[in-house]
Amino acid sequence: MGFRLTPQDTSFYSLFATSAGLLVEATRELTKLLELGVPERTSIAERLRALENEADEATHELIKKVNTSFITPFDREDIHNLAAHLDDCMDHIEETADLIVLYRIGVLPEGMAEQIEILSRMAEVTAEAMPRLRSLNDLRSYWIEINRLENQADKLHRKMLADLFNNSHQDAVYIIKMKGVIDGFEEAADSFEKVAHTVEGIAVKES
Repeated sequence: MGFRLTPQDTSFYSLFATSAGLLVEATRELTKLLELGVPERTSIAERLRALENEADEATHELIKKVNTSFITPFDREDIHNLAAHLDDCMDHIEETADLIVLYRIGVLPEGMAEQIEILSRMAEVTAEAMPRLRSLNDLRSYWIEINRLENQADKLHRKMLADLFNNSHQDAVYIIKMKGVIDGFEEAADSFEKVAHTVEGIAVKES
Protein backbone atom coordinates (compact mmCIF):
# COMPACT_ATOMS: atom_id res chain seq x y z
CA MET A 1 0.00 0.00 0.00
CA GLY A 2 1.37 3.40 -0.97
CA PHE A 3 2.03 6.02 1.69
CA ARG A 4 -0.97 8.16 2.63
CA LEU A 5 -1.22 11.03 5.06
CA THR A 6 -3.99 10.78 7.64
CA PRO A 7 -6.82 11.27 8.21
CA GLN A 8 -8.42 10.00 4.99
CA ASP A 9 -11.92 10.94 3.89
CA THR A 10 -13.82 7.64 4.02
CA SER A 11 -16.87 9.11 2.31
CA PHE A 12 -15.27 8.29 -1.04
CA TYR A 13 -15.85 4.61 -0.34
CA SER A 14 -19.45 5.21 0.67
CA LEU A 15 -20.15 7.07 -2.56
CA PHE A 16 -18.64 4.28 -4.66
CA ALA A 17 -20.79 1.77 -2.77
CA THR A 18 -23.86 3.95 -3.33
CA SER A 19 -23.22 4.12 -7.08
CA ALA A 20 -22.78 0.36 -7.33
CA GLY A 21 -25.85 -0.29 -5.21
CA LEU A 22 -27.94 1.83 -7.58
CA LEU A 23 -26.76 -0.37 -10.44
CA VAL A 24 -28.12 -3.42 -8.65
CA GLU A 25 -31.46 -1.68 -8.31
CA ALA A 26 -31.38 -0.71 -11.98
CA THR A 27 -30.80 -4.26 -13.19
CA ARG A 28 -33.66 -5.47 -11.01
CA GLU A 29 -35.89 -3.00 -12.84
CA LEU A 30 -34.61 -4.38 -16.15
CA THR A 31 -35.70 -7.86 -15.08
CA LYS A 32 -39.20 -6.52 -14.42
CA LEU A 33 -39.19 -5.06 -17.92
CA LEU A 34 -39.18 -8.58 -19.34
CA GLU A 35 -42.38 -9.45 -17.50
CA LEU A 36 -44.48 -6.48 -18.62
CA GLY A 37 -46.34 -5.56 -21.77
CA VAL A 38 -45.73 -2.39 -23.77
CA PRO A 39 -48.15 -0.10 -21.82
CA GLU A 40 -46.81 -1.13 -18.39
CA ARG A 41 -43.14 -0.63 -19.26
CA THR A 42 -43.37 3.15 -18.94
CA SER A 43 -43.25 2.89 -15.15
CA ILE A 44 -39.99 0.94 -15.37
CA ALA A 45 -38.45 3.59 -17.60
CA GLU A 46 -39.51 6.27 -15.12
CA ARG A 47 -38.00 4.35 -12.21
CA LEU A 48 -34.75 3.88 -14.12
CA ARG A 49 -34.67 7.59 -14.90
CA ALA A 50 -34.97 8.33 -11.19
CA LEU A 51 -32.14 5.90 -10.42
CA GLU A 52 -30.01 7.50 -13.13
CA ASN A 53 -30.57 10.89 -11.49
CA GLU A 54 -29.48 9.48 -8.12
CA ALA A 55 -26.39 8.00 -9.75
CA ASP A 56 -25.57 11.36 -11.33
CA GLU A 57 -25.78 13.00 -7.91
CA ALA A 58 -23.37 10.44 -6.44
CA THR A 59 -20.99 10.97 -9.36
CA HIS A 60 -21.11 14.74 -9.00
CA GLU A 61 -20.46 14.45 -5.28
CA LEU A 62 -17.45 12.22 -5.93
CA ILE A 63 -15.99 14.64 -8.47
CA LYS A 64 -16.61 17.53 -6.11
CA LYS A 65 -14.83 15.72 -3.28
CA VAL A 66 -11.86 14.95 -5.52
CA ASN A 67 -11.57 18.58 -6.52
CA THR A 68 -11.86 19.93 -2.96
CA SER A 69 -9.98 17.32 -0.92
CA PHE A 70 -6.31 17.77 -0.08
CA ILE A 71 -5.90 14.04 0.59
CA THR A 72 -7.64 11.31 -1.41
CA PRO A 73 -7.62 7.54 -0.75
CA PHE A 74 -5.88 6.89 -4.08
CA ASP A 75 -4.90 8.64 -7.29
CA ARG A 76 -7.29 11.44 -8.29
CA GLU A 77 -7.41 10.38 -11.93
CA ASP A 78 -8.34 6.85 -10.89
CA ILE A 79 -11.17 8.19 -8.73
CA HIS A 80 -12.42 10.26 -11.67
CA ASN A 81 -12.26 7.25 -13.99
CA LEU A 82 -13.95 4.89 -11.55
CA ALA A 83 -16.77 7.37 -10.92
CA ALA A 84 -17.20 7.99 -14.66
CA HIS A 85 -17.30 4.29 -15.60
CA LEU A 86 -19.85 3.51 -12.87
CA ASP A 87 -21.95 6.36 -14.21
CA ASP A 88 -21.58 5.00 -17.76
CA CYS A 89 -23.00 1.64 -16.62
CA MET A 90 -26.13 3.37 -15.36
CA ASP A 91 -26.41 5.63 -18.40
CA HIS A 92 -26.34 2.71 -20.84
CA ILE A 93 -28.86 0.71 -18.81
CA GLU A 94 -31.30 3.62 -18.48
CA GLU A 95 -30.93 4.75 -22.10
CA THR A 96 -31.42 1.26 -23.54
CA ALA A 97 -34.48 0.53 -21.43
CA ASP A 98 -35.90 3.88 -22.51
CA LEU A 99 -35.40 2.91 -26.15
CA ILE A 100 -37.45 -0.26 -25.60
CA VAL A 101 -40.27 1.92 -24.29
CA LEU A 102 -39.95 4.69 -26.88
CA TYR A 103 -39.75 2.22 -29.77
CA ARG A 104 -42.80 0.39 -28.37
CA ILE A 105 -41.12 -2.93 -28.92
CA GLY A 106 -43.50 -5.77 -28.19
CA VAL A 107 -41.92 -9.20 -27.90
CA LEU A 108 -38.26 -8.94 -27.00
CA PRO A 109 -35.91 -11.28 -28.89
CA GLU A 110 -34.56 -14.54 -27.62
CA GLY A 111 -31.40 -13.87 -25.65
CA MET A 112 -32.55 -10.58 -24.12
CA ALA A 113 -33.37 -12.26 -20.80
CA GLU A 114 -29.88 -13.78 -20.69
CA GLN A 115 -28.32 -10.42 -21.61
CA ILE A 116 -30.12 -8.76 -18.71
CA GLU A 117 -29.21 -11.65 -16.39
CA ILE A 118 -25.52 -11.11 -17.19
CA LEU A 119 -25.83 -7.39 -16.43
CA SER A 120 -27.59 -8.21 -13.16
CA ARG A 121 -24.74 -10.48 -12.13
CA MET A 122 -22.14 -7.89 -13.12
CA ALA A 123 -23.95 -5.29 -10.98
CA GLU A 124 -24.08 -7.63 -7.99
CA VAL A 125 -20.39 -8.56 -8.24
CA THR A 126 -19.44 -4.89 -8.60
CA ALA A 127 -21.52 -3.88 -5.58
CA GLU A 128 -19.93 -6.64 -3.51
CA ALA A 129 -16.46 -5.43 -4.51
CA MET A 130 -16.81 -1.71 -3.80
CA PRO A 131 -16.54 -1.97 0.03
CA ARG A 132 -13.25 -3.84 -0.43
CA LEU A 133 -11.70 -0.75 -2.03
CA ARG A 134 -10.97 0.45 1.51
CA SER A 135 -8.46 -2.34 2.11
CA LEU A 136 -7.83 -3.34 -1.53
CA ASN A 137 -7.88 -6.96 -0.39
CA ASP A 138 -9.61 -9.90 -2.07
CA LEU A 139 -10.38 -7.99 -5.27
CA ARG A 140 -8.71 -10.29 -7.80
CA SER A 141 -11.71 -12.63 -7.89
CA TYR A 142 -13.90 -9.62 -8.67
CA TRP A 143 -12.16 -8.50 -11.85
CA ILE A 144 -11.69 -12.09 -13.01
CA GLU A 145 -15.42 -12.74 -12.67
CA ILE A 146 -16.33 -9.48 -14.43
CA ASN A 147 -13.99 -10.38 -17.28
CA ARG A 148 -15.64 -13.81 -17.56
CA LEU A 149 -19.10 -12.28 -17.61
CA GLU A 150 -18.08 -9.68 -20.20
CA ASN A 151 -16.74 -12.43 -22.46
CA GLN A 152 -20.06 -14.21 -22.06
CA ALA A 153 -21.88 -10.97 -22.91
CA ASP A 154 -19.72 -10.52 -26.04
CA LYS A 155 -20.57 -13.99 -27.34
CA LEU A 156 -24.26 -13.49 -26.67
CA HIS A 157 -24.17 -10.06 -28.34
CA ARG A 158 -22.69 -11.53 -31.52
CA LYS A 159 -25.25 -14.35 -31.55
CA MET A 160 -28.18 -11.99 -31.03
CA LEU A 161 -27.02 -9.75 -33.87
CA ALA A 162 -26.56 -12.73 -36.16
CA ASP A 163 -30.04 -14.02 -35.31
CA LEU A 164 -31.49 -10.56 -35.86
CA PHE A 165 -29.97 -10.10 -39.33
CA ASN A 166 -30.56 -13.70 -40.38
CA ASN A 167 -34.26 -13.47 -39.50
CA SER A 168 -35.49 -12.56 -42.97
CA HIS A 169 -39.15 -11.99 -42.05
CA GLN A 170 -38.38 -8.92 -39.90
CA ASP A 171 -38.64 -5.53 -41.56
CA ALA A 172 -35.72 -3.09 -41.69
CA VAL A 173 -37.18 -0.68 -39.12
CA TYR A 174 -37.51 -3.43 -36.50
CA ILE A 175 -33.95 -4.58 -37.17
CA ILE A 176 -32.60 -1.05 -36.69
CA LYS A 177 -34.56 -0.64 -33.44
CA MET A 178 -33.49 -3.97 -31.99
CA LYS A 179 -29.85 -3.49 -32.96
CA GLY A 180 -29.84 -0.28 -30.91
CA VAL A 181 -31.22 -2.14 -27.90
CA ILE A 182 -28.89 -5.12 -28.23
CA ASP A 183 -25.86 -2.83 -28.68
CA GLY A 184 -26.93 -0.65 -25.73
CA PHE A 185 -26.90 -3.53 -23.27
CA GLU A 186 -23.54 -4.67 -24.66
CA GLU A 187 -22.15 -1.17 -24.03
CA ALA A 188 -23.37 -1.46 -20.43
CA ALA A 189 -21.45 -4.74 -20.08
CA ASP A 190 -18.34 -3.07 -21.53
CA SER A 191 -18.66 -0.28 -18.95
CA PHE A 192 -18.78 -2.80 -16.10
CA GLU A 193 -15.54 -4.26 -17.43
CA LYS A 194 -13.99 -0.76 -17.51
CA VAL A 195 -14.92 -0.38 -13.84
CA ALA A 196 -13.14 -3.64 -13.08
CA HIS A 197 -10.06 -2.63 -15.09
CA THR A 198 -9.89 0.63 -13.16
CA VAL A 199 -10.13 -1.20 -9.83
CA GLU A 200 -7.40 -3.61 -10.94
CA GLY A 201 -5.17 -0.66 -11.89
CA ILE A 202 -5.76 0.95 -8.49
CA ALA A 203 -4.89 -2.29 -6.71
CA VAL A 204 -1.65 -2.62 -8.67
CA LYS A 205 -0.63 0.99 -7.99
CA GLU A 206 -1.40 0.84 -4.30
CA SER A 207 0.13 -2.58 -3.61
